[in-house]
Amino acid sequence: MIERFPGLTPTRSRAVVHDDLVLTVAVAPDPVTPSMYEQSVKALARIDESLALCGSNKSKILSAIVYISDMKCKSEMNRAWDEWVDKANPPMRACLGVELEPPHIVEIVVTAVK
Repeated sequence: MIERFPGLTPTRSRAVVHDDLVLTVAVAPDPVTPSMYEQSVKALARIDESLALCGSNKSKILSAIVYISDMKCKSEMNRAWDEWVDKANPPMRACLGVELEPPHIVEIVVTAVK
């Protein structure tokens, strides 16, 4: 069975659960600052909220893909990540430089278990 949690627009889910697998995507909520660190902190907080909504938490993340608009700012995102991540259960993580829809400069995709 697939359970979908509604997002802010009717064509996007905030999170999806299939059996014990949780998938979610987050960007910083509006209003968005131009700071990579601040957007990363806010997006990670939304990941926490979405995981909790699905009965999970960051210690159960299997993998994460972080999309950022400027790889020169990766250290700012890494600082936010290192402050947030469960160091006892660090997930696999990839970071890719991509074009994102402004004003967002970071987007995080997470796969976790319940």
